[in-house]
Amino acid sequence: MDRTLGRLAGKVAFITGATGGIGEVAARLFAREGASVVIAGRSRDKGEAIARDITEAGHTALFVATDVTDPDNVSASFSAVTERFGRLDVLYNNAGGSTSADGPVTEAPFEEFWRCLKLDLFGTWLCCRHAIPLMRRSGGGSIINSASIVAEMGIPNRDAYTAAKGGVVALTRSMAVEFARDNIRVNTVIPGAVGTERVLGFYEREPHLKAQWDAYLLGIADPIDIAYAALYLASDESRRVTGQKLPVDSGILIS
Repeated sequence: MDRTLGRLAGKVAFITGATGGIGEVAARLFAREGASVVIAGRSRDKGEAIARDITEAGHTALFVATDVTDPDNVSASFSAVTERFGRLDVLYNNAGGSTSADGPVTEAPFEEFWRCLKLDLFGTWLCCRHAIPLMRRSGGGSIINSASIVAEMGIPNRDAYTAAKGGVVALTRSMAVEFARDNIRVNTVIPGAVGTERVLGFYEREPHLKAQWDAYLLGIADPIDIAYAALYLASDESRRVTGQKLPVDSGILIS
């Protein structure tokens, strides 16, 4: 394969949760690798600033204000992609996250359970619903879902988040079979703890949880580590890979 023009040259990539953290890092990386990047997120100020940075660096970016839990809003976001680019090659469902309100099923608030399912699972499902018809018209594509090590191992006080991310893993498998005939690949990245501003702030508020970091044999991941895994799955280098889980967990799943 010719990589002289970048690993994503000519591709259009839609990244959710791209106004900060892993999503922002992935958006900048994908753009450097030649993709036209759609920055989907809720913060207009941050999203427009990131798109402007990417454009000023000589790449192509579009910000679309997107709440992945709102069907009408998601529909409008993908309509904007169609209008601007006329195609879609990559969907990176990065939006999601856990909060300190989570807990055991006997204690976690109902609203936290539904928040997790709506953001992490329904948001993924909803974006796929709109991306797949556009990918079909484009001749195929790659969907990258974001799960978590909680879907692979038991971690206390994360039952709502675990339910949502376990659903993402199962949905990935199902869609991989369903849409292979359309040349659409569906895979999931499984991060462990990642040193984003949000996660570092969470552990500062809950210092007793820092002991969990000792189980990460290679240390806590940086956002770029996750972005590089997503880049591989977005590129044609993974053209025969579908329905798979790619852990970027610094060895915690084997420790």
